Amino acid sequence: MERESMEFDVVIVGAGPAGLSAAIRMAQIAQESGEERMICVVEKGSEVGAHILSGAVFEPTALNELIPDWKEKGAPLNTEVAGDDILLLPNERKGLKIPGFFAPKTMHNEGNYIISLGNLCRWLAEQAESLGVEIFPGFAAADILYNEDGSVKGILTGDMGVAEDGSEKDGFMPGMELHAKYTLFAEGCRGHLGKRLIERYKLDEGKDPQHYGIGIKELWKVPAEQHQQGKVVHSAGWPLKESGSAGGGFLYHIEDNQVVVGLITDLSYSNPHVSPFDEFQRYKHHPMISQYLKGGERIAYGARAITKGGLQSQPKMTFPGGLLIGDDAGTLNFAKIKGSHTAMKSGMLAAETVSMALAENRANDELNEYSEAYKNSWAHKELHIQRNFGPAQHKWGNILGSAYAFVDINLFNGSLPWTLKDPKPDHAQMKKASSCAKIDYPKPDGVLSFDKLSSVFISNTNHEEDQPVHLQLKDKNIPIEVNLRDFDEPAQRYCPAGVYEVITDDDGNNPKFQINAQNCVHCKTCDIKDPSQNINWVVPEGAGGPNYPNM
Repeated sequence: MERESMEFDVVIVGAGPAGLSAAIRMAQIAQESGEERMICVVEKGSEVGAHILSGAVFEPTALNELIPDWKEKGAPLNTEVAGDDILLLPNERKGLKIPGFFAPKTMHNEGNYIISLGNLCRWLAEQAESLGVEIFPGFAAADILYNEDGSVKGILTGDMGVAEDGSEKDGFMPGMELHAKYTLFAEGCRGHLGKRLIERYKLDEGKDPQHYGIGIKELWKVPAEQHQQGKVVHSAGWPLKESGSAGGGFLYHIEDNQVVVGLITDLSYSNPHVSPFDEFQRYKHHPMISQYLKGGERIAYGARAITKGGLQSQPKMTFPGGLLIGDDAGTLNFAKIKGSHTAMKSGMLAAETVSMALAENRANDELNEYSEAYKNSWAHKELHIQRNFGPAQHKWGNILGSAYAFVDINLFNGSLPWTLKDPKPDHAQMKKASSCAKIDYPKPDGVLSFDKLSSVFISNTNHEEDQPVHLQLKDKNIPIEVNLRDFDEPAQRYCPAGVYEVITDDDGNNPKFQINAQNCVHCKTCDIKDPSQNINWVVPEGAGGPNYPNM
C-alpha cells in the first residue's frame, strides 16, 4: 500500500511529561538560535492527558529549569504539600504512624505539590504549541520505520477503520509515515514500540530485568470536614502483606474537597490468586483510610503500570536514529514514588542533544553523547543514590527493606560501595496455584468498594468495537492449556479492568478464554505479568482507551 508521508526534524511518540518536555526544550533552543525546527508529537489518547495517570506528588525541579515562570503562566500546581503521614498497617483494623525521622528521606515532600499529572500535561502541551510544536492527539504510533542501514527512520501511525476480520470498513484511513532525522520514544511504562527497540538493538544487555508495579487510583469528592488540603498519606503493610506481596497505598488531599486514593501492588507477587484491584478495594475499608472517604463520592477510576527497577534495570537509551526517554527507559525514582521530574529531565537532555546534532547537520545516527549528558545530570545522580531501594524491598519485604533504605539513603546518602541485584523478572515469580492459599475477597459494598465494570465505566474507556483485538496472543492455546492448569489463569485477576475472563458451560466444563478488549484501560499489566509471556499489547485504533479527567 502506498502511504502518505510527512518529513520532520524530530518525531516524539507520546505526549507525557518526557515527550512534552523534550518538545518544549527543543523549540526553546530553536527560538534562541533563530533556527526553524519541525517538531511533531503523536499521542494515542483522544486528547493530551486522556491516558495520563499518576499519584501524583510532583517535585518541581525539572519544571523550574524548563519554564522558570511557570507560576505566572498558570501551571496547574495548586496544592503545596502541607504534611506527610507514613502509616504502617499491621492488619485490617490497626495502624500506626511512623515518625518522620525513621522514614527514608526520599519520602519527605516539603516543597512538592499534589497535582493532576494529566492537567499538567495539558498545560505543557499548550506551552509547546505556543512555541510552534505540532501535536497530533488521537494518532497511535503503530510501527517503527527503518532506513536501509538499520537506523530508525520514523514511525507509522495506525490505520483507522479496519474491521476485526482485517477488512477495510467505510471511511477507512490508512496510517501515515512520519519521517524524522531523530525519533524520541516517550510512551511511558512498557511502551510497545520501546519494547521492540530494546529487543532489536539489545539495549538491555548486561542489565537486570525491568521491574514493575500496578498502580490503581480513584478520585473522590469528600465532605469538607474530612478534607485537609495538602495532606499526603503513604502506607505499607496490610492488605498486601497477607499474601506476602509488596507495595503500598497512598492518599492525597488536593483542592476542591477532593481526595486521591490508590494502591501500588508490586508485580513481583507470587500468589496467582492475588487480585490487585480487589486488594485496593479492601484497602479503602481500613479505618485509617476510610475516615477520609466516608460520606464521599467516587468520581474517577484508573490504572497504570509503573517502572520501578531503577538504574540496574535501565536499558541503554540510545540507538541509531533515536532515543528512549522517560518511563520508556525506566527513569522513575521508586524510592520517592515519583517519576515526572526525572522523566522531564530525560526529555530536556534529549532535546539539547538532538538540537546540537541537528545544528551539525547530522541525522539518523546514534546520539552517544546523550548517555554522557544523562550520566552527568542530577536525574542520574538521584537514581544512583536510591538504586538499592527497590531490590531491598524485593529481597527483604517492605519493612526490613525500608529499614535498609533508611541506613543506605539517610545515613550514607547512597554511597555504600555495592549495588544490589534483582535478576528475576516479575512474570517468573508466579508460583503454581495449587501451592498457594486462595484469597476470599469480600464482595464490594457499593459505598467504599466497587466492582471492576462500574470502575471501568467511570474511567470513560471506549474503543471502536469492530476493530482487530489489540491484546494479541502468541499462542491461543496457552491460556487454557498452561495458565489455567498451572496458575488458575491469573489474567482474570491481575487485569484491573475485567478484560480477561474464563468462560465455562453450565456444568463448569469446556473452559474458554475470552478477551473483552473494549474494557482495556491501557495499563500494560497483562503484557508484563502473564507468566507465559504470551500476551502482546499493541496499540488499538487512535483515540481508543480511557479518557481521564483530572487524573
